[in-house]
Amino acid sequence: MTLAAEDLRALWLTARLAGLVTLILFALGTPVAWWLARTRSWWRGPVGAVVALPLVLPPSVLGFYLLVAMGPEGPVGRITGALGIAPLAFTFRGLVVASVLYSLPFMVQPLQAAFEALGERPLEVAATLRASPLDAFFSVAVPLALPGFVTAAILTFAHTVGEFGVVLMIGGNLPGVTRVASVQIYDHVEALAYADAHRLAAVLLTFSFLVLLAVYSRRRRPWRLSA
Repeated sequence: MTLAAEDLRALWLTARLAGLVTLILFALGTPVAWWLARTRSWWRGPVGAVVALPLVLPPSVLGFYLLVAMGPEGPVGRITGALGIAPLAFTFRGLVVASVLYSLPFMVQPLQAAFEALGERPLEVAATLRASPLDAFFSVAVPLALPGFVTAAILTFAHTVGEFGVVLMIGGNLPGVTRVASVQIYDHVEALAYADAHRLAAVLLTFSFLVLLAVYSRRRRPWRLSA
């Protein structure tokens, strides 16, 4: 099975986007997941609901509001304009921002479940050994929650690869700039090039199956960590 040059370019752009989004969400999602797993604040509910919102919100709705916000007259667009930065809409940077928001629950929720499964005892033991909270997090919590990190990374990467509605609303369809694999398939179908669409769709179908196989093969009982 041979893919056309434009299909390979779309796959490379998709891989770049998914990889960058996964790295960014590691940095942003880990503290959010830790806070949600540990806090007893009243804000836990609202913050958790906001994090999970992309799971139930239609992608076109999220994409529309992000497009308005990033446009020249939107709040984000005005800030970037004042800083001398071009508007984020219809750029790769805009795709990254939109994808970070859309894939946020796929990073935060597995990590939150993994942190909650740790319980209090490992951290209490670390405290008796005079470990600071930061030391306890990196030397105790992170190693014990490592399966959660792996699952979160896999799901975040895969979810970003499969995005369509949000990336189309924010990025449009610019070859080599914002045309990711899902949009490329849409273009093939619009042009009635079903053979090309089949080939590219088969790549994504195989990738999706391998991702799910990796997730379910690692742990038969998700989120259960050994103490």
